[in-house]
Amino acid sequence: MAAMPDRLILAEPRGFCAGVEMAIKALTWMVRIFEPPIYCYHQIVHNEWVVAAFERVGVVFVDDISQVPEGAPVMLSAHGSAPQVVEEASRRAAVVIDAVCPLVTKVHHEVRRLAERGYDIVYVGHRGHDEAVGTVAEAPHAITLVEPETGLGDFQPKDPDKVALVAQTTLGMYEWEEVLRSAKEAFPGLWTARKSDLCYATTNRQSAVAKLAELCDLILVVGSDNSSNTQALVRVARERGVEAHRIDSAAEIQPRWLEEASVVGLTAGASAPDHLVAEVIERVAPRFGFEVLSVTSEGEYFPLPPQLRGFVTVLQAVVEAGLTARPPTEPGWLDRDREWTAAKALEMIGT
Repeated sequence: MAAMPDRLILAEPRGFCAGVEMAIKALTWMVRIFEPPIYCYHQIVHNEWVVAAFERVGVVFVDDISQVPEGAPVMLSAHGSAPQVVEEASRRAAVVIDAVCPLVTKVHHEVRRLAERGYDIVYVGHRGHDEAVGTVAEAPHAITLVEPETGLGDFQPKDPDKVALVAQTTLGMYEWEEVLRSAKEAFPGLWTARKSDLCYATTNRQSAVAKLAELCDLILVVGSDNSSNTQALVRVARERGVEAHRIDSAAEIQPRWLEEASVVGLTAGASAPDHLVAEVIERVAPRFGFEVLSVTSEGEYFPLPPQLRGFVTVLQAVVEAGLTARPPTEPGWLDRDREWTAAKALEMIGT
């Protein structure tokens, strides 16, 4: 008989953050407005299930903007793109919609401003990650990427009094804090953002996992391998001495993981759909059911990219002109955007 844990504790918050919600809804609008194929530079979010859902309805994901045919509509992913990519996309594509998360945009602005002021910038991030590549490209002459595992290494600034430290938004809190501590010791005049570069959703999900680690024998984290924030959740659990595994879906759960586990913790990275979490609960089948552990609530909302809002407004006007005018008191499509979730958007495209 298969092992069956006694309880399952579900972390809250988990799953889609505001940036992912916005990006998925934006790409869904692209699918509804334009004839396929629609191109997206890099995966819209780092989740295999979400990417496959969009591929089924005609979205083509590319890793080089030169793969976008002349005149095709293109979306730029939530992780942020290098200035050269944005410029090239504008030359090639008929329509360019940038779905970059506003929190990543904040870091891009910081990097440009600091470079203009003559700072040597230390960027703490994972080499090769889409977000890190795009951010470093904002000021490659002034920025040094350091991995959180190795820290400052042999970094030597031109002027020790003009050093700045910025971060990839999806880092683990403990990873960032360790580099921050050593940088402050090395450079007492270190510049850092007044508000942490780490994404609120990343931080909240890690806090929830830290609480789970106090109560659970095993923690399962739903999310894809290339999702930095998902991997950070696994590391947070393991740092606290709890066995933890990343899974893309319930099908990847190994029976041996459950054999010695009385209480299983469950969470999901910021780009993982919640229906995958529900399937994990069904697969684990805790003997005494599951409960929710909530550490905070999230009410953040990011509106659709401005270029896309213009298209939606025009589309609504055309539809209303061809049918019947909307009553003045009835909200329009953009007015209802807060109510319309990414989960509903994915259902709408037939997933």
